[in-house]
Amino acid sequence: MANTSDTVLVIGACGQLGSELTLALRNMYGGANVVAADVAVPKQADLRDSGPFEKVDVLDANVLAGLAAKYKFKQIYHLAAVLSATGEKNPKFAWRLNMEGLFNVLDLALEHNVSKVYWPSSIAVFGPNTPRQNTPQHTVMDPNTVYGISKQAGERWCEYYFEKYGLDVRSLRYPGLVGYKALPGGGTTDYAVDIYHKALEGEKYECFLSENTYLPMMYMPDALKATLDLMHAPAEQVKVRSSYNLSAMSFSPKEIAASIQKHLPGFEIAYRPDARQQIADSWPQSIDDSAARQDWGWQPAYTLDTMTQDMLVNLKKLKEAHAV
Repeated sequence: MANTSDTVLVIGACGQLGSELTLALRNMYGGANVVAADVAVPKQADLRDSGPFEKVDVLDANVLAGLAAKYKFKQIYHLAAVLSATGEKNPKFAWRLNMEGLFNVLDLALEHNVSKVYWPSSIAVFGPNTPRQNTPQHTVMDPNTVYGISKQAGERWCEYYFEKYGLDVRSLRYPGLVGYKALPGGGTTDYAVDIYHKALEGEKYECFLSENTYLPMMYMPDALKATLDLMHAPAEQVKVRSSYNLSAMSFSPKEIAASIQKHLPGFEIAYRPDARQQIADSWPQSIDDSAARQDWGWQPAYTLDTMTQDMLVNLKKLKEAHAV
């Protein structure tokens, strides 16, 4: 049995964020002390082989309670969610999974004396009437996707559980996340992952957003750093208990294509906006994250060009490894 003083549960461990965060936590706490949980069995060998895995549906409170009794978790990272574009195809299920799943985790934490809970929010909490430039920490929030509505409601519940029950819940409003280790999961910003795959394969990329659609984005190493920095900050430094604005860079499809063309001059892109354009048009173009910088010292490391270089190098390595 793992040393339960720092035993961690990661729900949604096979997703784009979860797969990398689980490995980062295992490096920090030891593989045996970080339990990966998901509805799907991990495909990545490093995730599968580096520590315990439990097949879990976050909507099944009884299974979650059994896991808590078995492992005596001290921290829970609850990442399971239906994302923006996918959620619009089945809105009531997206609402149910995103909200009931959160309640199950918050209640589990109270009942089993879990000391800290992490739950991610998103720039999707903002909407058409939110200021789009340097969106403030506290501002109009009128989300028009079920994903955004569930994240906005989730923020209120996280703060409520902190104020009412003293549960140490922490959260970040992620921008679009770009990483090379997992495939996109149905989000509006996923073009910024897929475009690198197509570029390396020598294919012309057809983008589902228009060329000048600016969105806040972040490279996965920065997202992992922000998450771990927030979770390890002293409680008195965590002054926002709904969710912190978080920012690194903003760019458009035209700009990411130009960044790729510095390395792959023959890369071509075409634009064919679809329903996801409407979602993107309701989101901020840039984010004011001064609260995170002031409260617990947040500072991103990557720019668009340094991210592009790192993405292309690592994706090429992965493709070569799979080809062997």
